[in-house]
Amino acid sequence: MTFHSWTRHAEHLRYRRAVPGDRPFLARRPQLWELVAFDSAVAAAMTVAHLTFLDIVDAQPSYSGPLWFGWVVAILSAAPLAVRRLWPVPSYVVVLTFSFAANVVNALREPWIPAVCILYTLCVLNRRPVPALAAGLAASAAASLINGLSTQSWRDPVGYFLFVAAIMLAGWTMGRAVQARRDYASRLVNDERLRIARELHDIMAHSMSLIAVKAGIANHVADQRPEEARDALRIIEATSRATLNDMRRMLGVLRSETADLAPAPSLRNLPELVERAQAAGVDVTLDVTAAEIPEALGLSVYRIVQEALTNVVKHAGPVTCTVRVVVEDGEVRVDVTDTGPGGTPGTGHGLVGMRERVTMYGGSFAAGPRPEGGFAVSARMPVS
Repeated sequence: MTFHSWTRHAEHLRYRRAVPGDRPFLARRPQLWELVAFDSAVAAAMTVAHLTFLDIVDAQPSYSGPLWFGWVVAILSAAPLAVRRLWPVPSYVVVLTFSFAANVVNALREPWIPAVCILYTLCVLNRRPVPALAAGLAASAAASLINGLSTQSWRDPVGYFLFVAAIMLAGWTMGRAVQARRDYASRLVNDERLRIARELHDIMAHSMSLIAVKAGIANHVADQRPEEARDALRIIEATSRATLNDMRRMLGVLRSETADLAPAPSLRNLPELVERAQAAGVDVTLDVTAAEIPEALGLSVYRIVQEALTNVVKHAGPVTCTVRVVVEDGEVRVDVTDTGPGGTPGTGHGLVGMRERVTMYGGSFAAGPRPEGGFAVSARMPVS
């Protein structure tokens, strides 16, 4: 096996390990039917335990009801646990009702455990967790009060209520903690997805705009001015190669956790953006008066200038443009102005992405036509 084929084989094995169906049983996420099967087994075990207790309940003088009613209470206070993931609210209502009944007639010793399990599910699914906890505490308090007034009860009503309240609060707290952790993980994934989308848009929009402009020029002057057409093709080739390198770098980072990262674009790369815009026919003047700023902030400034110049190339054409980046008074100020026709700001992803980058740092962003003509993009972001 050659080195190249061995590398491809190793990459294939790594991909197979990433497929959910090939993960070890304990490492993969259980499917819904597996969870329902587990809940059914637990519900069956708790139902059998309740029914077993009913066999000796005749020796308990505290329970004076008919045996069939005890069987109904025993089954319906545990069996709905099997479908708590499918119908959590109805299951909780049924279990809470019959747990209350079992507690009032002293048919079962610990009827509240299934209710606590379903309460945990309601919290994880964020299905009105606070009202569900309040209903459970109210039902247990009412049952304890009724038991306290009964002369046949063998329970200490206050101690029993405190015990039930403690396990309900524990189940509720655990469910809320799991729900909060899942929400946090979901927000992280969503934020990362948006960040990748912004990076891809910034990379592709700038390069494809320049390529489209130069391709149009080459098409119009190919017959009359072949030298100018070849210059445009050379710019297209260089731009497309640079874009492909950026795409390969980003895909490499996404594929491998140990990829060697190239330095992120920053203020020192702004002259390259100016050269590309000038190659597209825009007369750009760059004025950078900035000290060292954090790398992430420098990347945001770079992307804002990149998107602003892309819009000038696409919408304004061969006009004069000024890019000014200044760091003073604890903030970085970015101003990109042009002498084009101006116009109303669009609703594309470019302006949205710039505004999101600025908002992420708690800064201010403005974009719109200038009174004296042209268009202006202005961003203010704190350095600290």
